[in-house]
Amino acid sequence: MRSDSALSQRSKRFCGHDFPVVEVMGLNLMDIPREDIVACLSETVRQKGAARVINANAHCVTLSQKQPWMRAFFDEAEIAFCDGAGVQLASMFLTGKNLYRTTPPEWIGALLSALGDAAHIFWLGGEQEVAEKAAASFAAKYGCRTAGVHHGFFDPTPGSPDAESVIEKIVAARPSVLLLNMGMPRQERWLWDNWHRLPPMVAITAGALVDHAAGRVSRPPRWVANLGLEWLVRLSREPTRLWRRYLLGLPCFGVYVLWWRLSTLLGKKTVSSTRT
Repeated sequence: MRSDSALSQRSKRFCGHDFPVVEVMGLNLMDIPREDIVACLSETVRQKGAARVINANAHCVTLSQKQPWMRAFFDEAEIAFCDGAGVQLASMFLTGKNLYRTTPPEWIGALLSALGDAAHIFWLGGEQEVAEKAAASFAAKYGCRTAGVHHGFFDPTPGSPDAESVIEKIVAARPSVLLLNMGMPRQERWLWDNWHRLPPMVAITAGALVDHAAGRVSRPPRWVANLGLEWLVRLSREPTRLWRRYLLGLPCFGVYVLWWRLSTLLGKKTVSSTRT
């Protein structure tokens, strides 16, 4: 596994290895390739350990500028990585560091293949029928077991009857892997609020993975991702739902990047992490 101190003087130790950490616009991101994510999480599951696996794209970074809890979440998570060409470019522009970039759909199959029936998965999020189809598809494809399936259309407010029912189901099922497919930042906030109540597991904020697993949405070719154009594909598929995120959100992200650059040049303090 790579641990290059020349990339950064800061690092995070996980699964017996030190990985460089780069702060990008207030978020601490590990410079970790997908192969190491798979190796670390496979070992964590087999050791019956616990880990929160979260990722940052341009939408996440934009939200984090006014959400202190999200910045704190990235500080605390066992694995927090770059998921998005915009964040990768921002890192290069602001810090000179070319972060590894990946998404859960690119490595979840390798992880589950390595674990086989040691992966006992609870699916949380998406439509119930779609999530059940995704669970069945992954079980057949990777030999993993399904611990439970619950749709994402519930009231996640801490203490609400819906929220308590979901927690009770997950605790009773005792999965080794929790796949959160509730969209950003809803899935991150749920995990932030409830991590202390969950049994030891690997919890992955996976976004639209449930739709990919169910065959509802196909992933674009790798060259599209390499060019940083996945957002354009997603926008063309779901314009009504995503136009604000991309047509308004991306320019907003660009403004924040320039603001951080200017603040750095002027030596001004930007944001700080606070638990709220």
